[in-house]
Amino acid sequence: MRQECLHLQSRLDAVQTESQKEKEEKLLLREQLWQSRVELQQQADFCSALGSAACSLLWSCSAKEDTVSLWLADGKLQAFLAVAAQTLESFVTSLDEEEKSQTEDYNSHEHQFVLAVAGTITNVAAVTQGRDFLSSSAHVLLDTLMKLLKLMKPGVFPRLKVLMLMALYNVSISLKGLKYLSENQGILPLIWSLLDDGHWEVCLHSLRLLQSMLLEDDVLLLLGSSLLDPDLCARVSRLAASTQPSLRLTALQTLEDLQALQQGRACKQSRV
Repeated sequence: MRQECLHLQSRLDAVQTESQKEKEEKLLLREQLWQSRVELQQQADFCSALGSAACSLLWSCSAKEDTVSLWLADGKLQAFLAVAAQTLESFVTSLDEEEKSQTEDYNSHEHQFVLAVAGTITNVAAVTQGRDFLSSSAHVLLDTLMKLLKLMKPGVFPRLKVLMLMALYNVSISLKGLKYLSENQGILPLIWSLLDDGHWEVCLHSLRLLQSMLLEDDVLLLLGSSLLDPDLCARVSRLAASTQPSLRLTALQTLEDLQALQQGRACKQSRV
């Protein structure tokens, strides 16, 4: 029994030694994991800052028409637009919008990066060659912009919404672009919902996009009776009472266009 006790004691000592060794290794691994997380966060912060700075420069450069023309001549704009669409979609779908609406930090590198991407797209669409290119060769991007505007809740990311709406409006200046946008069955319901966004600039640029669609007969025929819906006029009428001068004026102009459309349709029906 004495020998058996000594044997068991020896095994116990060996197990305790092995256990202590494993604890030390576990502590070491935990420390290495913590250090790796710190380094990874530092790398992420650096990449975010670098991306924000680079895209801000890109946004600034895209304000010049010659720059956009050069990008189109180089044939590299398509690749950027594909990455831009993925970036915007990832940003919008990966964040808790309700929390973001309360703690939105416009100065964060991530937010500035996304705004710069959207701003660059808007500037490209502001150039004749650029909007023609988007109208014919960037349908995925245009669909993504409309989809993301639909996903975002009222009052959330107003600056980003405004830039995307400006991009769509710039594209609508091209007849080909306007036709493509108007063929999307969700475009009019999207504009309706954005008219109730609550942020006056979002409402303003939604009205401008709607105005663009009211100027072309082909689009009017395509959208048909949707533009005559009383709910649409009611929403525009509410904006016509806004205290923001530019929003009020644009709403009044849009209301006149809608009323003229209704009167024109009534005259045609009476003739028939």
